[in-house]
Amino acid sequence: MSGTHYATEILKELERLLTRISNTELETMAELVLRSEKVFIAGAGRSGLMGKAFAMRLMHTGRQVYVAGETVTPGIGPTDLLLLCSGSGETGSLTVMARKAVRIGARVGLITIKPESTIGQLAEAIVQVPASAKEDTAASGAAITIQPMGSLFEQGLLLCLDALVLTLMDMEGITGADMFGRHANLE
Repeated sequence: MSGTHYATEILKELERLLTRISNTELETMAELVLRSEKVFIAGAGRSGLMGKAFAMRLMHTGRQVYVAGETVTPGIGPTDLLLLCSGSGETGSLTVMARKAVRIGARVGLITIKPESTIGQLAEAIVQVPASAKEDTAASGAAITIQPMGSLFEQGLLLCLDALVLTLMDMEGITGADMFGRHANLE
């Protein structure tokens, strides 16, 4: 197989995946974001990188948004949302964050493969990205994807988060021009 053939297969996988994401779940998550004073984003590894990309775009919409663990991130409070990106929904550090957020009275949102997970049980809103978890693929050699480990989830996560931004833009009447005015200007 050649590089372009792989890219074509990846696009087919993403199309199958994205058509199975629930619009209702995305809209529920968007409503949760809008009801929150501040939004805190967290994820581990590549999922965390996708979350950081979402945090940037969410900031462009005018929301107060922070990446958990950064030095300038304030404390979370009862009017806030912790939005977690975790394929398994079992990532240890994220589970600790979710439990702490709930204890403080903040809401928890989760984008995951496994809504029945530990974090899923703590979440007020869940968007399921129906990929295979990296541990499932490694154990069974599942044929859902030609890609290694969690690549399909991570790619689907980024596109799901971009769809969430578009949903928020639509709900609030925000344009791309509005967002560009909040783009970094110290580059």
